[in-house]
Amino acid sequence: MSSDLESLYQDIILDHAKRRVGQGPLEPSSDASSVAASSATGESHQLNPICGDEITLRVWLAESRIERVVWQGAGCAISMASASVLTELVSGGTRDEMMEQLDRFRELMRSRGTIVPDEEILGDAAAFAGVSRFPARVKCAMLAWVALEEAVLAANS
Repeated sequence: MSSDLESLYQDIILDHAKRRVGQGPLEPSSDASSVAASSATGESHQLNPICGDEITLRVWLAESRIERVVWQGAGCAISMASASVLTELVSGGTRDEMMEQLDRFRELMRSRGTIVPDEEILGDAAAFAGVSRFPARVKCAMLAWVALEEAVLAANS
């Protein structure tokens, strides 16, 4: 990976660590139009005991569409940026699209830097390609994704 691309990816992660898309109260906002009354809701709490990263994520699904994702968490820049990126990436998409993105992200994290991320599918999540070379940091990047997967399964049950 070129140093220019690594620098861009690092900037994306730092930006999301500061901006934190989706971080906020786990209850629907007072704007009733943001979540349909018929939405199914799922929630998951995840903790990385190795480093102390923690996240609680809630998702609202209407049929197979992800209407809204919100989360609360504390941890390193990688885990917080990953939660922000996934929120931006999957909101408004379908459950099937989210599962494909999750599968691709998981594959990227397991690659130890040997695969080139598909930016068409992963969007800003491709920025975590370099993290895959550091096994201790992979759990940080995966924490929110695992929470999302469990929350979607809970909403569907």
